[in-house]
Amino acid sequence: MQGLAGRWLWGWVILLLGVPLGASCLAAAYPASSLQPATVRAFENYVAGTEARSGKSMAQADFFWVDELTKQKKEEAYERLKSGKVELRHVSREEAAGKSAIPGGIIHDWQGMVFIPGAKLDEVLNLLQDYDHHATFYAPDVERSKIEAHDGDHFRVFMRFRRKKILTVVLNTEQEITYYRDSPTRAHSRSSAIRIAEVQNAGTPQEKEKTPGDDNGFMWRLETWWRLEERDGGVYVQNEVVSLTRDIPAVLAWMIEPFLTSIPRESLEFTMEATRRGVLGQKGR
Repeated sequence: MQGLAGRWLWGWVILLLGVPLGASCLAAAYPASSLQPATVRAFENYVAGTEARSGKSMAQADFFWVDELTKQKKEEAYERLKSGKVELRHVSREEAAGKSAIPGGIIHDWQGMVFIPGAKLDEVLNLLQDYDHHATFYAPDVERSKIEAHDGDHFRVFMRFRRKKILTVVLNTEQEITYYRDSPTRAHSRSSAIRIAEVQNAGTPQEKEKTPGDDNGFMWRLETWWRLEERDGGVYVQNEVVSLTRDIPAVLAWMIEPFLTSIPRESLEFTMEATRRGVLGQKGR
């Protein structure tokens, strides 16, 4: 699901609110933040580098990130995928094309891959493009989903994300998504969240969106790349998500840092497993 990997970003907020701090201490340690032009420029540069890296691999034999591994590790990765495992990788700044620091923000770049046995390429594409039902396939994280416009392989989609655990965070997003059929057995897509708004008092008469970029910084930007290939009796599916959040106050970094590795892994694994489960569930009807 485009944008679902943003689910993990709320985990560090949940952790923060779970520590024994008074409300005044919390407000002082974690005030609201505004997205700055320098942060946007740095993120856009990073995304441009990711696009260049992605385009280069599309033109080579290394269609998936596991194809870049050594022969033995590659074979082991494919064996794990065929056995039902999800392969995950964190793309560090050193590995990525954009290596400069991000002033006022943090970039999170993760890749995940799964194998769906017995599936056809069109079946996976049909599920990914069935945005009106993503609130079913990817519940409970996707609360609402609706296609706002559709022209051939291009979609504009509204999605509302909700995460509740001590703190409830709700985000309204609009996403532009384009699909590309590379061959009878290969396809890829590109998604950009063109609007992300944090919602106050969601589901009540007082519901109101905060001004995008002038909020708590749970998620400021979200870019997604999917790749699919039908072979070996099924479909391999890869998802890379690059997102931008506000930076972590130094006083809280020691608490938050471990979650920057554990939570994104868990969330991306959920995303990939939900996709596989949804496709197999459709086939079993």
